[in-house]
Amino acid sequence: MDIAGYSASIFIGISLGLIGGGGSILTVPVLVYLFSMDAVLATAYSLFIVGATSVVGSLSYFKKGLVNIRTAIVFGIPSIAAIFLTREYLLPAIPEEIYNHGNVTVTKGMLLMLLFAVLMIFTAYSMLKKGKRVNQDVTQENQLKYSLLVVQGVFIGIVTGLIGAGGGFLIIPALVNLLKLPMKTAVGTSLVIISINSLSGFLFSLSHIAVQWNFLVSIALIAALGVLIGSYLSTKIASKKLKPAFGWFVLVMGMYIIVKETLLH
Repeated sequence: MDIAGYSASIFIGISLGLIGGGGSILTVPVLVYLFSMDAVLATAYSLFIVGATSVVGSLSYFKKGLVNIRTAIVFGIPSIAAIFLTREYLLPAIPEEIYNHGNVTVTKGMLLMLLFAVLMIFTAYSMLKKGKRVNQDVTQENQLKYSLLVVQGVFIGIVTGLIGAGGGFLIIPALVNLLKLPMKTAVGTSLVIISINSLSGFLFSLSHIAVQWNFLVSIALIAALGVLIGSYLSTKIASKKLKPAFGWFVLVMGMYIIVKETLLH
């Protein structure tokens, strides 16, 4: 399964490079099901992998001036605070065995994977729904809706802290619809936010885990290679054609995790 895991890791980066998100949706399932890793440890490893690959992915957007630094800071500060509180207090407070009655046992790892599956289904829905086209030429309004942005940042921080997902599928719509950022700027800014959030979450986790650095760095490097491949392919293939296919894949994966963690556990 290790070979399958290393092979699958490259798709974490390819999805980020192609459509600006989705990498974190693949990371935890790869670590848990292909590398047989504990779910809680997998969320911490995912934070490093997603953060590192997002740094690589954001570099080209920085060079093209497609990153709104002000927005990244306003969004990032409440997110980092929420991640710290979640990793330091909320996650450790969840008992290893949450429910046990008869033949039904709900563990901490099972709960995290089920939460992750729900996130995957919402991600799939956001990719498959046919909403109104966003005008990508709309400039950012002078008056930012800071209160809503802070709320979004806190929510993303809790999601990131709990299940190791960057939350790009939630960040990009917020930047486009709330702040009226052009789509490419929203993707670049989202990658910066994901980088900051994920790497901060990983740092907050170091006191609770023992890291196998050789393994972790190798996965991150493979995923980073995937980002470069995805970025190249994005110039050849329209992302609007890839999102529905990726959405269906994520939906099937989410349903599989629910079945595996409940009926087949």
